[in-house]
Amino acid sequence: MKKLFTAALAVLAAISLVPLQAAARNQADVIIRHATIVDVEHGQLLPDQAVATLGDRIVAVGNDADVARRWRGRQTLDGRNRYLIPGLWDMHVHFGGGEALIEENRALLPLYVAHGVTTVRDASGDLPLQVLDWRREIAEDSLFGPTLLSSGPKIEGLNPVWKGTIETGSEADVDRAIEQLKALNVDFVKITDSTLKPELFLYAIRQARAAGLRTSGHIPMQLTLDQVVDAGLSSIEHLGYAYNAGAKDEAAIAADFAAGRITRQEARARLDTGFDRDTAMAAYRKLAQKGVFVTPTLNGSRVIAYLDRDDHQGDDYLAYIGPGLRKTYEWRVQRAAGATPAQIEQRHARYQRVAAVIPLLQQAGVTIMAGTDAGFLNSFNYPGVGLHDELALFVELGLTPAQALSAATRAGPAWFGQLDQYGSIDEGKAADLVLLERNPLEDIQATRAIHTVLLRGAVQDRAALDRALADTHAKVAAWNAEAAR
Repeated sequence: MKKLFTAALAVLAAISLVPLQAAARNQADVIIRHATIVDVEHGQLLPDQAVATLGDRIVAVGNDADVARRWRGRQTLDGRNRYLIPGLWDMHVHFGGGEALIEENRALLPLYVAHGVTTVRDASGDLPLQVLDWRREIAEDSLFGPTLLSSGPKIEGLNPVWKGTIETGSEADVDRAIEQLKALNVDFVKITDSTLKPELFLYAIRQARAAGLRTSGHIPMQLTLDQVVDAGLSSIEHLGYAYNAGAKDEAAIAADFAAGRITRQEARARLDTGFDRDTAMAAYRKLAQKGVFVTPTLNGSRVIAYLDRDDHQGDDYLAYIGPGLRKTYEWRVQRAAGATPAQIEQRHARYQRVAAVIPLLQQAGVTIMAGTDAGFLNSFNYPGVGLHDELALFVELGLTPAQALSAATRAGPAWFGQLDQYGSIDEGKAADLVLLERNPLEDIQATRAIHTVLLRGAVQDRAALDRALADTHAKVAAWNAEAAR
C-alpha cells in the first residue's frame, strides 16, 4: 500500500511539473528550427541547429532539441533542409543622379533586402546628406531598407568631376573637411582623385586616420600603392588600383605621369606590360600586413567591358530601375559604344588581366570585400542581385564558395571593427540572417535561393520579399508611364 501511495505521489509530481517547465522556458520573438547553420569562418556546416532571436539580437544558438527545450518563440520558422547564413553586406554602393531622383534612389533600398543584403556601405554619390537622413530613418525603423553605413560627401579637389563632394585645395581645406565629416558622424571617409592634388590625397588619409576615421578611395596615378598604404588608407576601391601595384616600374610610371612626361593612356599601357607576379605578391603581402582591404567591384567592370556582346536592353531587372536612373547609364554606354574594334579587344583583355589578380590577393592574405558599385551611373549593375553576380565571379576566378561567402558576410564587419556584432551566427550578435533553400558552400549560386530574411530581427518571409519587389516594380512602372507622356 505504501509503495502504491509513493508511486501515485511521483506521478502527480511529474504531472504538476509539466506546466512549470513549459512556463520556465524563455520567450523569444523568433525561433528557427532544424536549420543547417553555415559556419562561414570555418567553412563548415552545423546540422539540426536552432536559433532564437529577441528584438534585433540572437539570444540562443545550438542543438535544436536543446534550444527548443529552453526557448519558445512567438513565431517559428522551419529550417529543415535549409541553410542559415549571416546577412550579406554590399560594401560599395552609390545613390545619386541629382535631387530629382531622390525617390527613384529610395525605391532601391528594398531591392537590397529582397536579395538578402542586410547592410550596405554607401561609397558616396551626389546625394550624401539625403543618404545620411535615410541612415537615421532606417535606424529609427521609420524607413524600410538595409542598415546604411555612409561616408557622407567625398573629399575631392577643386572643381572635381564628381558632384556631392567637399572641395579642397589646401591642407586647411582638408582639415575643415575632416571636421565637417566628423560633425556629420560619418562611418568612414571616401577620398577620390579627379582633381585632388596627390600631396593632399596623402594628407587627407593621414588626417582622417588621426581623427579615428577609416578611409577608402581611389589612388591617384601620380602615387604608388606603397605611398597610400604607408599614409594609412584602410581600403582600396576597385581592383584596377591593386593591379597597378604589380608593375615592376610602378614608381617610375607614377613619377613620369606626375611630371607630364607621359599621358594617362601611356601610363596604363606601361602598367600592363610591366605587370609581374612576384612584384604583385610582394605588394599584396604588404596590404595584408597593414590590414588594407580590397573591394574589387568586378561585376561593374565586367558589364562595361563586354557591352559589345550584351547591351542589357532585355534585362528583366530594368523593370526595377527608374527612368531617371536608367538615363544615368547612358554616359558609360555611349563611351563604350565609341570604341574601335581594337579598343574593344583591349577592354576585354584588360578586364581579364585585372580580374586574374583576385586569387593572388587571396593567396597573399588580403581581405577581399564584396561590393558591387551598384547604383546610378554604373550601367546595368543592379542593386541587390548584383552582389550575387559579384560572388559568382569570385568563384569563377578561383575563390572557393566559402571564401566568396566570407567576402560578403565577414569582411565588411571586420573592416568596420564589428565582428563582435556581425559575421557569424552566435548568441549576442545581430539578428541579420538569411535562410537559403540550398547549400552555398557547395554552390555559391545558392545565395540567390532565399526563403526568408531576418532584418534586425524582423522576419521578411518569401511573400514579404516578393511584395517589396512588387512595390518597387509598381513605382517604376508608374514613373515610366509618366515619363512617356
